[in-house]
Amino acid sequence: MVRENGKLITELKMWRYAALPGIIALLLVIFARMAGSLQVLEWMLFDTFLRLRPAEAVDERVVIVGITEDDIAKAGKYPIPDGEIADLLNKLETYKPRAIGFDLFKNVPVAPGEDKLEQTFRDNSNIFAIEKIQKPPIPKPKFVSQERTGIVDIHSDGDGKNRRYILWSPNRNNLQEDHFSLGFKLAQYYLKSKGITDKNGIKDPDTIRFGNIELPRVSDNFGGYVGTTTGELQILVNFRNGKEPFRIFSLNDIKTGRTNTGEIINPNWLQDKIILVGNISPSLGDSLYTLAIPKQKIAGQLYGVEYHAHATSQIINAVLNKRLLIKSWAESWEYIWIIIWGIAPIAIGRFTQSIRKNLLGVTVVGLCMLGSGYLSLLYFGVWVPVVPSLLTLAVNGVGLSAFAFFLHDKLLQEKNHQQKHTIEYTFNLIHNGPLQTLANGLQQLRKQPVPDEQLIYQFEKLNSEIRDIGEYLRVEALTNNESLRLGSGFKIDLNRHLHDLFYEVYSSTLERDDLEYLKTLKVKTRTFEPINDKYLSMELKRELCLFLEESLCNIGKHARGVKCVEASGICTDDGYSLCIQDDGSGLTALGESKGTKQAQNLAKKLNGIFKRETVKPRGILCELAWNFTTNIELQNKQ
Repeated sequence: MVRENGKLITELKMWRYAALPGIIALLLVIFARMAGSLQVLEWMLFDTFLRLRPAEAVDERVVIVGITEDDIAKAGKYPIPDGEIADLLNKLETYKPRAIGFDLFKNVPVAPGEDKLEQTFRDNSNIFAIEKIQKPPIPKPKFVSQERTGIVDIHSDGDGKNRRYILWSPNRNNLQEDHFSLGFKLAQYYLKSKGITDKNGIKDPDTIRFGNIELPRVSDNFGGYVGTTTGELQILVNFRNGKEPFRIFSLNDIKTGRTNTGEIINPNWLQDKIILVGNISPSLGDSLYTLAIPKQKIAGQLYGVEYHAHATSQIINAVLNKRLLIKSWAESWEYIWIIIWGIAPIAIGRFTQSIRKNLLGVTVVGLCMLGSGYLSLLYFGVWVPVVPSLLTLAVNGVGLSAFAFFLHDKLLQEKNHQQKHTIEYTFNLIHNGPLQTLANGLQQLRKQPVPDEQLIYQFEKLNSEIRDIGEYLRVEALTNNESLRLGSGFKIDLNRHLHDLFYEVYSSTLERDDLEYLKTLKVKTRTFEPINDKYLSMELKRELCLFLEESLCNIGKHARGVKCVEASGICTDDGYSLCIQDDGSGLTALGESKGTKQAQNLAKKLNGIFKRETVKPRGILCELAWNFTTNIELQNKQ
């Protein structure tokens, strides 16, 4: 039980430290979404999902009659005279449509034929006019009642695209007067003829329903929207997907009874249908922008009359054919979803403990998330907050993977460094101890025969030194012993001040009897000034002592005829200089031996310099110097 509790506590600690960056990233994404910083990304992905839906058949209930550039050219002027518009509407009435939405402003008469147009509206109660109530307002025609007038105001989102459709808006000048949109008026009129009337919603009393179908209103925080309060009732347009969502005829097509391809217009195409009349001429500038519809005639654009057609169509088909309306989760559920997907990559990283598996897991989860968002919209009409979830997944997944890679690389470097240090340290111990004994024995054998007793003594000493080194390394590995074993077998405590350690290394090494040329010494001088070594790591102190020992051992091995050895540690203006000088014959060549390379590496670690040179009349000088400031910086980095 105690062991299980210990494992649980350890696991919780690991989660606390490992998950903290991921939780911070998750909170930042949540705050960014609350502030509206992710709206554009969410809109873009929403448009992409809509664009990727399968194509739908032509909606037979809604027809567009558009005024084209050719129609304007044939009329010889624009706006087209009221008389010609009246003729168009009267011709359309012969096909017995259910309703006509006239999406052209007629607040100002265009002669000739204004009386004729007014009479046409009076004679046909199924023709609806338009008005604009937002600034700058454009009033309805005076001869049309408010009940047969729909507003055509449209809001653009922050990225300039159009996704929302106003169903109802209050009159800012008369709060008792309601204004409904053209698309809603046409859908309401059509459904009423089917015996379906509109009422307040049941689940959401602030919206409208037809039968049991409620129109999901765009609330303050709906889907990817943040703070969309406008005081109006709006819905998202579920654009009808397909190359030709509606039949479109030109003014001239209706006049002649034939399409531009010469095909006779079938009366069934217009009978009992909703007909929207408006501009589809690029020069008139009545364009809106959306990326939710593929294969548009003008990429990213559709005409205002088409926008109203999509809105009208979606309401009618939702009520009669159960076509999906776009809705969203409650805000609390959206953030629960985001939090779940934000924690997922943290869990993946904890349980996989592998960079490759972590990235693979995050990729698979990300694809599943995108797929679930698309399928939710396609089959349920639900706008799922994929972008913030995907963002937290990517940041935590890739970020934690990058961190794992960095940690793995760092551990690998530390392991390599430790292995290199262990090898060098072991070599130094062997080099300054047993190898010196072996070299001394070989040298004696080369000079003259050695008595068996002396030879046995040398080998026994060599055996003892090697065993002592092995035992020392084993104890050090187990206890993290902060000591150094010198070649003489003497151990020094590295916690002591560095200048004291230098004295001990100097004295212990010069007292060795296995270094032949040290036996001829007459003068031994040493001066090691105190040094502020609190910024030196234990490893650097160890290597400095080994450097001093190696330099003294080299004198004992190579300085033939040496009489004097001088070792000094001098504090300079901003650093320290460690020098060892002898008056022996020195080396015949000053090549880079193993010891020289180690000294150069030590100088590099200290950000200092190492030099070895001959001095006159005879002798060798070894000097290691470093700067306190740069060394302090070095230690701080470590």
